[in-house]
Amino acid sequence: MNNRFDAIAIGGSAGSLAVLTDILDSLPHQLRPPVVIVLHRLRNVQSEMGRLLSTKRKIVEPEDKEPVKEHCIYLAPQNYHLLIETERTFMLDYSELVNYSRPSIDMTFSSIADVYGERALGILLSGANKDGAEGLCQIIAAGGTGLVQDPRTAAFEAMPQSALEMCAAVKPLSIEDIKKFIIGET
Repeated sequence: MNNRFDAIAIGGSAGSLAVLTDILDSLPHQLRPPVVIVLHRLRNVQSEMGRLLSTKRKIVEPEDKEPVKEHCIYLAPQNYHLLIETERTFMLDYSELVNYSRPSIDMTFSSIADVYGERALGILLSGANKDGAEGLCQIIAAGGTGLVQDPRTAAFEAMPQSALEMCAAVKPLSIEDIKKFIIGET
C-alpha cells in the first residue's frame, strides 16, 4: 500500500465524472490518506454529485472546521471554496469565483500544498478551463507530486494541458496508470 502521501487531492470539470468514478471505485478501503475531490458544478441547482460518484465508498461533503480524517473521501460542497487549514481542518469559503468557479480547484490545491507539502499528491482530470493548473504547480513547488490525465485521453484537454504548460514536473498518465500510482504499484 502506498504510504508516500498524507493527502490526495483530485480536481476535475467537464468530462471528468466517469473517470473520477472509475478512480474512486478502484481505491482500496484501507487507503490511508484522505482524498479531497473538487468538481466544478452548477452553483444554484440541487446537486446529488456525492451519490453519483461512487457506490463502493461513502463520500462526505465536509462542514466548516471539520477535522480532515484518514481513510475518508471528501467532496467540496457546491458553491463553496474548500480549503484546508494548518490544523488540518476544513474551511468553507464563499469569496469570489476563481477561474469562473466556486469551488476552485486552484484554491483547494494551494491550501493542500501549504499544509501537506511533500506529502501531497495532486491529480487534475478533464476540464474545459485552466482551474487547477496553478494549484498543481504549487503542490509540486512544495515538494509534492502532480499528475494529470493524459490530455489525449481527456474529453476536454484544456485543464490537464494547462498544467503541463505551466509546470514541467507535472506527469501525464493514463487513468489506469493514475489508479496504479495512487495505490503504489508504480
